[in-house]
Amino acid sequence: MRFQLIDAAKKEFPVQRLCKVLEVSQSGYFAWKSRPASRRQREDLVLLAHVRSAFALSSGTYGSPRLTRELQDAGLAVGRHRTARLMRENGLRARQPRRFRRTTDSQHAFPVAPNLLDQDFAAERPDEKWGADISYVWTREGWLYLAVVIDLYARRVVGWAASDRLHKELALTALRRALVVRRPGAGLLHHSDRGSQYCSIEYQAELRKHGILISMSGKGNCYDCESVGAARGT
Repeated sequence: MRFQLIDAAKKEFPVQRLCKVLEVSQSGYFAWKSRPASRRQREDLVLLAHVRSAFALSSGTYGSPRLTRELQDAGLAVGRHRTARLMRENGLRARQPRRFRRTTDSQHAFPVAPNLLDQDFAAERPDEKWGADISYVWTREGWLYLAVVIDLYARRVVGWAASDRLHKELALTALRRALVVRRPGAGLLHHSDRGSQYCSIEYQAELRKHGILISMSGKGNCYDCESVGAARGT
Protein backbone atom coordinates (compact mmCIF):
# COMPACT_ATOMS: atom_id res chain seq x y z
CA MET A 1 0.00 0.00 0.00
CA ARG A 2 2.87 2.40 0.83
CA PHE A 3 4.55 1.69 -2.49
CA GLN A 4 1.28 2.52 -4.25
CA LEU A 5 1.12 5.85 -2.40
CA ILE A 6 4.67 6.65 -3.48
CA ASP A 7 3.86 5.77 -7.09
CA ALA A 8 0.79 8.02 -7.05
CA ALA A 9 2.66 10.99 -5.53
CA LYS A 10 6.03 10.75 -7.33
CA LYS A 11 5.05 13.42 -9.88
CA GLU A 12 4.79 15.99 -7.11
CA PHE A 13 7.51 14.84 -4.67
CA PRO A 14 10.89 13.12 -5.05
CA VAL A 15 10.83 9.37 -4.59
CA GLN A 16 13.67 9.59 -2.09
CA ARG A 17 11.70 11.92 0.19
CA LEU A 18 8.51 9.85 -0.12
CA CYS A 19 10.35 6.66 0.81
CA LYS A 20 11.85 8.38 3.84
CA VAL A 21 8.48 9.73 5.03
CA LEU A 22 6.78 6.34 4.60
CA GLU A 23 9.77 4.50 6.08
CA VAL A 24 10.49 2.21 3.14
CA SER A 25 13.65 1.71 1.11
CA GLN A 26 14.11 3.06 -2.41
CA SER A 27 15.38 -0.34 -3.53
CA GLY A 28 12.20 -1.92 -2.18
CA TYR A 29 10.06 0.58 -4.09
CA PHE A 30 11.91 0.03 -7.39
CA ALA A 31 11.73 -3.74 -6.92
CA TRP A 32 7.97 -3.44 -6.41
CA LYS A 33 7.73 -1.17 -9.44
CA SER A 34 9.46 -3.67 -11.72
CA ARG A 35 7.46 -6.63 -10.42
CA PRO A 36 4.68 -7.76 -12.83
CA ALA A 37 1.13 -7.17 -11.66
CA SER A 38 -0.54 -10.10 -9.94
CA ARG A 39 -3.71 -11.70 -11.23
CA ARG A 40 -5.68 -9.96 -8.47
CA GLN A 41 -4.24 -6.58 -9.43
CA ARG A 42 -5.06 -7.11 -13.09
CA GLU A 43 -8.65 -8.05 -12.17
CA ASP A 44 -8.85 -4.93 -9.99
CA LEU A 45 -7.87 -2.77 -12.95
CA VAL A 46 -10.64 -4.27 -15.08
CA LEU A 47 -13.19 -3.91 -12.29
CA LEU A 48 -12.09 -0.35 -11.63
CA ALA A 49 -12.92 0.57 -15.22
CA HIS A 50 -16.44 -0.78 -14.75
CA VAL A 51 -16.76 0.92 -11.36
CA ARG A 52 -15.73 4.29 -12.81
CA SER A 53 -18.18 3.89 -15.69
CA ALA A 54 -21.15 2.98 -13.45
CA PHE A 55 -20.23 5.72 -11.01
CA ALA A 56 -20.16 8.31 -13.79
CA LEU A 57 -23.51 7.13 -15.18
CA SER A 58 -25.04 7.64 -11.72
CA SER A 59 -23.78 11.24 -11.74
CA GLY A 60 -21.64 10.34 -8.75
CA THR A 61 -24.59 9.42 -6.51
CA TYR A 62 -24.18 5.62 -6.24
CA GLY A 63 -22.47 4.19 -3.18
CA SER A 64 -20.81 0.77 -3.04
CA PRO A 65 -24.09 -1.20 -2.48
CA ARG A 66 -25.78 0.23 -5.58
CA LEU A 67 -22.62 0.03 -7.67
CA THR A 68 -22.13 -3.59 -6.65
CA ARG A 69 -25.66 -4.46 -7.81
CA GLU A 70 -25.08 -2.66 -11.10
CA LEU A 71 -21.86 -4.59 -11.69
CA GLN A 72 -23.47 -7.90 -10.73
CA ASP A 73 -26.41 -7.20 -13.05
CA ALA A 74 -23.83 -6.69 -15.80
CA GLY A 75 -22.50 -10.18 -15.14
CA LEU A 76 -19.40 -9.29 -13.11
CA ALA A 77 -18.46 -11.42 -10.10
CA VAL A 78 -17.74 -8.77 -7.47
CA GLY A 79 -18.68 -8.28 -3.82
CA ARG A 80 -19.58 -5.11 -1.98
CA HIS A 81 -16.34 -4.99 0.05
CA ARG A 82 -14.20 -5.16 -3.09
CA THR A 83 -16.24 -2.43 -4.75
CA ALA A 84 -15.98 -0.28 -1.63
CA ARG A 85 -12.21 -0.77 -1.54
CA LEU A 86 -11.77 0.21 -5.18
CA MET A 87 -13.94 3.29 -4.65
CA ARG A 88 -12.05 4.27 -1.51
CA GLU A 89 -8.60 3.79 -3.06
CA ASN A 90 -9.57 5.84 -6.11
CA GLY A 91 -11.39 8.68 -4.39
CA LEU A 92 -14.89 7.78 -5.62
CA ARG A 93 -17.24 9.05 -2.94
CA ALA A 94 -21.00 9.17 -3.52
CA ARG A 95 -22.48 12.63 -3.20
CA GLN A 96 -26.01 13.40 -2.14
CA PRO A 97 -28.07 15.02 -4.89
CA ARG A 98 -30.61 17.75 -4.28
CA ARG A 99 -33.48 16.67 -2.08
CA PHE A 100 -36.34 17.52 -4.45
CA ARG A 101 -37.39 14.85 -6.93
CA ARG A 102 -40.34 15.21 -9.25
CA THR A 103 -42.56 12.13 -9.22
CA THR A 104 -45.42 13.46 -11.37
CA ASP A 105 -44.87 13.55 -15.12
CA SER A 106 -47.99 15.20 -16.53
CA GLN A 107 -46.41 15.94 -19.92
CA HIS A 108 -47.70 12.90 -21.78
CA ALA A 109 -50.22 11.95 -24.47
CA PHE A 110 -52.35 9.60 -22.34
CA PRO A 111 -56.02 10.51 -21.72
CA VAL A 112 -56.82 12.25 -18.42
CA ALA A 113 -59.91 11.40 -16.36
CA PRO A 114 -62.18 14.08 -14.82
CA ASN A 115 -61.92 15.02 -11.15
CA LEU A 116 -64.80 13.00 -9.71
CA LEU A 117 -63.48 13.20 -6.16
CA ASP A 118 -63.55 17.02 -6.18
CA GLN A 119 -61.69 17.22 -2.84
CA ASP A 120 -64.41 15.24 -1.04
CA PHE A 121 -62.18 12.91 0.95
CA ALA A 122 -64.92 11.65 3.27
CA ALA A 123 -65.97 8.02 2.84
CA GLU A 124 -68.85 6.19 4.58
CA ARG A 125 -67.52 2.66 4.16
CA PRO A 126 -64.34 0.76 3.29
CA ASP A 127 -63.41 0.48 -0.39
CA GLU A 128 -65.62 3.39 -1.37
CA LYS A 129 -62.76 5.75 -2.26
CA TRP A 130 -59.10 5.01 -2.81
CA GLY A 131 -56.29 7.51 -3.24
CA ALA A 132 -53.00 6.69 -5.00
CA ASP A 133 -49.75 8.57 -4.80
CA ILE A 134 -45.97 8.21 -5.27
CA SER A 135 -43.43 9.57 -2.81
CA TYR A 136 -39.67 9.25 -2.41
CA VAL A 137 -36.99 9.18 0.25
CA TRP A 138 -33.22 9.56 0.15
CA THR A 139 -31.31 6.59 1.56
CA ARG A 140 -27.61 5.73 1.87
CA GLU A 141 -27.99 3.74 -1.34
CA GLY A 142 -29.76 6.48 -3.34
CA TRP A 143 -33.34 7.51 -3.98
CA LEU A 144 -36.10 5.07 -3.03
CA TYR A 145 -39.54 5.55 -4.59
CA LEU A 146 -42.70 4.41 -2.81
CA ALA A 147 -46.10 3.98 -4.48
CA VAL A 148 -49.11 3.62 -2.18
CA VAL A 149 -52.84 3.03 -2.48
CA ILE A 150 -54.83 4.29 0.51
CA ASP A 151 -58.41 3.57 1.54
CA LEU A 152 -59.78 7.02 2.39
CA TYR A 153 -62.33 5.55 4.80
CA ALA A 154 -59.76 4.45 7.39
CA ARG A 155 -56.73 6.31 5.96
CA ARG A 156 -54.92 2.97 5.74
CA VAL A 157 -52.46 1.77 3.12
CA VAL A 158 -54.01 -1.17 1.27
CA GLY A 159 -51.35 -1.56 -1.41
CA TRP A 160 -47.76 -0.47 -1.82
CA ALA A 161 -44.60 -1.02 -3.87
CA ALA A 162 -41.04 0.33 -3.60
CA SER A 163 -38.21 0.59 -6.11
CA ASP A 164 -35.01 2.51 -6.76
CA ARG A 165 -36.39 3.40 -10.19
CA LEU A 166 -39.46 5.46 -11.05
CA HIS A 167 -41.44 3.57 -13.70
CA LYS A 168 -45.05 2.75 -14.50
CA GLU A 169 -44.83 -0.78 -13.06
CA LEU A 170 -44.24 0.71 -9.61
CA ALA A 171 -47.74 2.21 -9.35
CA LEU A 172 -49.29 -0.80 -11.10
CA THR A 173 -47.73 -3.22 -8.60
CA ALA A 174 -49.15 -1.21 -5.68
CA LEU A 175 -52.62 -1.24 -7.29
CA ARG A 176 -52.58 -4.97 -7.97
CA ARG A 177 -51.55 -5.70 -4.39
CA ALA A 178 -54.45 -3.60 -3.13
CA LEU A 179 -56.88 -5.43 -5.41
CA VAL A 180 -55.68 -8.83 -4.20
CA VAL A 181 -55.89 -7.86 -0.54
CA ARG A 182 -59.22 -6.00 -0.59
CA ARG A 183 -61.12 -7.42 -3.58
CA PRO A 184 -63.36 -4.34 -3.87
CA GLY A 185 -66.73 -4.42 -5.60
CA ALA A 186 -67.61 -2.43 -8.70
CA GLY A 187 -68.17 1.28 -8.15
CA LEU A 188 -65.03 2.01 -6.13
CA LEU A 189 -63.66 5.49 -6.87
CA HIS A 190 -59.89 5.61 -7.53
CA HIS A 191 -58.29 9.06 -7.35
CA SER A 192 -54.74 10.04 -8.33
CA ASP A 193 -52.77 12.84 -9.94
CA ARG A 194 -52.24 13.15 -13.68
CA GLY A 195 -48.87 11.43 -13.71
CA SER A 196 -47.95 9.14 -16.58
CA GLN A 197 -47.84 6.16 -14.21
CA TYR A 198 -51.57 6.52 -13.50
CA CYS A 199 -52.58 7.56 -17.02
CA SER A 200 -50.77 4.67 -18.69
CA ILE A 201 -52.79 2.23 -20.77
CA GLU A 202 -51.92 -0.68 -18.46
CA TYR A 203 -52.97 1.11 -15.28
CA GLN A 204 -56.24 2.37 -16.77
CA ALA A 205 -57.04 -1.10 -18.12
CA GLU A 206 -56.51 -2.64 -14.67
CA LEU A 207 -58.95 -0.16 -13.12
CA ARG A 208 -61.62 -0.69 -15.77
CA LYS A 209 -61.27 -4.47 -15.58
CA HIS A 210 -62.44 -4.29 -11.94
CA GLY A 211 -65.23 -1.79 -12.59
CA ILE A 212 -63.43 1.02 -10.76
CA LEU A 213 -64.36 4.65 -11.39
CA ILE A 214 -61.37 6.78 -12.40
CA SER A 215 -60.78 10.25 -10.95
CA MET A 216 -57.74 12.51 -11.40
CA SER A 217 -56.75 15.78 -9.80
CA GLY A 218 -57.26 19.08 -11.53
CA LYS A 219 -54.32 20.48 -13.46
CA GLY A 220 -51.88 22.24 -11.16
CA ASN A 221 -53.97 21.59 -8.02
CA CYS A 222 -51.60 20.23 -5.39
CA TYR A 223 -54.37 19.96 -2.77
CA ASP A 224 -56.46 17.35 -4.58
CA CYS A 225 -54.42 14.53 -3.07
CA GLU A 226 -53.72 16.11 0.34
CA SER A 227 -55.59 13.30 2.10
CA VAL A 228 -53.24 10.75 0.61
CA GLY A 229 -50.19 12.64 1.78
CA ALA A 230 -51.59 13.06 5.27
CA ALA A 231 -52.33 9.36 5.53
CA ARG A 232 -48.79 8.33 4.68
CA GLY A 233 -47.32 10.93 7.03
CA THR A 234 -45.86 13.40 4.50
